[in-house]
Amino acid sequence: MDVEKVLKKYVPMTETAFYILLSLTKPRHGYGIVKHVEEISQLRIRLGSGTVYGTLTKMQKDGVITVFADEERKTVYEVTEVGKKLITAEISRLKELHKNALKYEEDFL
Repeated sequence: MDVEKVLKKYVPMTETAFYILLSLTKPRHGYGIVKHVEEISQLRIRLGSGTVYGTLTKMQKDGVITVFADEERKTVYEVTEVGKKLITAEISRLKELHKNALKYEEDFL
């Protein structure tokens, strides 16, 4: 799948997809992703295994991630170049949202 189709399909991203992809700054297996998301969200987000593996399967099918290694009963995933462009685009979108939220917040107080 080409980058433009992936961007159109994933942006804006769900919080779950965002954190899963963000967890792949280095190769990780599913349980490692769950623990990393808990850590960086300060336990606010606790992903279920069905959610994680369903999202990973979809991302792998779309070329966003790929299998880095297939170890004993653990598949390790890594982000592809398409996935890196996707997370970069989403981070830019979130930065714009953050900037405008700060700019207009006081108008609602």
